[in-house]
Amino acid sequence: MARINDHYRKLAAGYLFPEIGRRVKAFAGAHPDAKIIRLGIGDVTLPLVPAVVDAMRRAVEEMGTAAGFRGYAPEQGYEFLLDAIREHDYASRGIAVERDAVFVSDGSKQDSGNIQEIFGHEVRIAVTDPVYPVYVDTNVMAGRTSAADERGYYGGILYLPASEANGFVPDPPAERADVAYLCFPNNPTGAVATREQLVRWVAWARDADAVLIYDAAYDAYIQDPAIPRSIYEVPGAESCAIEMRSYSKRAGFTGVRCAYTVIPKGVTGTTAAGDRVALQTLWARRQATKFNGVPYVIQRGAWATHSPAGKKQTAEQVAFYMENARRLRGGLTSAGFHVFGGVHAPYIWMRVPAGMTSWGFFDELLAKANVVGTPGAGFGPAGEGYLRLSAFNSRANVDEALERIRRGFGS
Repeated sequence: MARINDHYRKLAAGYLFPEIGRRVKAFAGAHPDAKIIRLGIGDVTLPLVPAVVDAMRRAVEEMGTAAGFRGYAPEQGYEFLLDAIREHDYASRGIAVERDAVFVSDGSKQDSGNIQEIFGHEVRIAVTDPVYPVYVDTNVMAGRTSAADERGYYGGILYLPASEANGFVPDPPAERADVAYLCFPNNPTGAVATREQLVRWVAWARDADAVLIYDAAYDAYIQDPAIPRSIYEVPGAESCAIEMRSYSKRAGFTGVRCAYTVIPKGVTGTTAAGDRVALQTLWARRQATKFNGVPYVIQRGAWATHSPAGKKQTAEQVAFYMENARRLRGGLTSAGFHVFGGVHAPYIWMRVPAGMTSWGFFDELLAKANVVGTPGAGFGPAGEGYLRLSAFNSRANVDEALERIRRGFGS
């Protein structure tokens, strides 16, 4: 008998974004003339920059020759990309990262979901709430939790409320946790952690002998140079933190897939017998078994983002999205909404009107303005009462969406 993994059945029937897609499809079918503006899922809209296109074109031409053809990529990534990452993302900020600490992958979503495999079944996970769903769902799938309660909380996970009161950046927990997921700039709230806040988190992890999983997928959107772009800018983080970064939002790679995870050799866990083991060796073994590497053509495109032309062109795209975020933040505020985020992140986190649920407001926003957002409840119980809007769209669509929202909801 082929028994299923019953832990999957603890999850809600559908992942957040497919449910959004289902509702939007139903609305579009009932209103075929509606021009729907999608500000929900965080997918980029600008094309790949010329520096990336040129590098990938040359790589394709190489692959069409006997001398330039390449098969499976090296397990951790090609040295040209590993060294570009080390030089431009770390050494330029005074951080020394060894080449074998960097693992190129096909996405931070995959890495943040798969990283839990190297930890024991009994570890206690801590997450901020609201939270990127992958952090929770993959640990549920792995069997580290009980079923969700009536509020949507899973037993076995420590939830750290991220609220207006704490600026959506919770303090480290007072009770035990072994692994804590942090995402800054944050998805979904758009909040960013200061250096002082990250110092406290690193101190907690070192004192608690815990591991931080630091998702920095939106580091390129930080506007203030005083705010760390890497957890390794905090002394001591190299002994307790795993960092994940992505080319998806900084360079428009959502459709071509490239990211990387950094695990310094000083980050360790313990065996059942109490022996110390470098997590880098476990992740290397996991990747060698389950992953065949990112294609050469894609890695050449990622490498080009670190060139002078690539940096300039991708920075211009980030600036475009951040101008969209500025307009959304200002326009929604003037329409009477309470708005957060949109300063160091491409996301607006808005409080829904009094008396409404986040899914209720999602439906009303779609009906009145033909605009799609993401209900905060989809990011966890503490997300109820909020809705996320994405700045990834054209300028015309952002301005049109704001005008429709003002007409439908403006005070």
